[in-house]
Amino acid sequence: MFKRVNKLLIELPAPEYGDANAAAAVQELLGGKFGEMSTLNNYMYQSFNFRQKGKLKPFYDIVASITAEEFGHVELVSNTINLLQKGSSFTAEPDLTPLQNGKDMRNTYAFIATAQTSLAGDSMGNPWRGDYVFSSGNLVLDLMHNFFLEIGARTHKMRVYEMTDHPTAREMIGYLLVRGGVHVLAYAKALEIATGVDLTKMLPIPSLDNRVFDHARKYEDQGVGNVLFTWSDGDYQDIRAIWKGTNPSNGQPLVVQEGTPEGAPIPDLDDLPEEFAPGIGKDEYEQILKRLRANM
Repeated sequence: MFKRVNKLLIELPAPEYGDANAAAAVQELLGGKFGEMSTLNNYMYQSFNFRQKGKLKPFYDIVASITAEEFGHVELVSNTINLLQKGSSFTAEPDLTPLQNGKDMRNTYAFIATAQTSLAGDSMGNPWRGDYVFSSGNLVLDLMHNFFLEIGARTHKMRVYEMTDHPTAREMIGYLLVRGGVHVLAYAKALEIATGVDLTKMLPIPSLDNRVFDHARKYEDQGVGNVLFTWSDGDYQDIRAIWKGTNPSNGQPLVVQEGTPEGAPIPDLDDLPEEFAPGIGKDEYEQILKRLRANM
């Protein structure tokens, strides 16, 4: 089962301005083939389908614990997309065409279908696909796939970072570059234990250090790239059999931390009357509040 915490992994800076086309690019990091929905569902189904969980528990634990973190990554990217839509329309009567800017944006669908919020799709508006999930049942093959998947995700994050200088988008990408590096290393270490092959000698791929990116450097300085969380109060402890030693990129000790990161508040999105969202006005809100109080 899963336990949900009402926080984001990090605090996202409140945007001074929006950029709907940047939001469209960031969609690739959510619903693209190498996006967070793919990493989440790949690891989730591999953990569900894992055979001999008892005998191979350290490997099961590492896939299962990273699954939980990927839920948080999906949430973080989705909230970033939502914040990037700020000011993309204006409040007015329908005849004044308050959504007129939407027709000139790359992702018109977001204006029509989701009231300027995130989609379960990629940067071109294509829906995320279930056949992006790879769960072969062969431990080494699945770990190899996960290693490749994380490297592909890292590459796409770097490219989207280079596409937009929006501070909200870059804050999210900088953090995920560091955390994605943790997952690349975790799967490399798991493969070394399973096969004897040291894939860490190939890293980083692409051959660019996270410190090149301004918004990733501070997370590296904080040691965020050295920590693997259990995402549980007592379970998945055997990740310690894999996540140990030192980080090859900085020589610092690798740390297993019980539970979850501290987290930060989730943004509260303003209403958009021109999108009829959430569709609850002041009078309706007061009536709902009365009914809620009557039922307490």
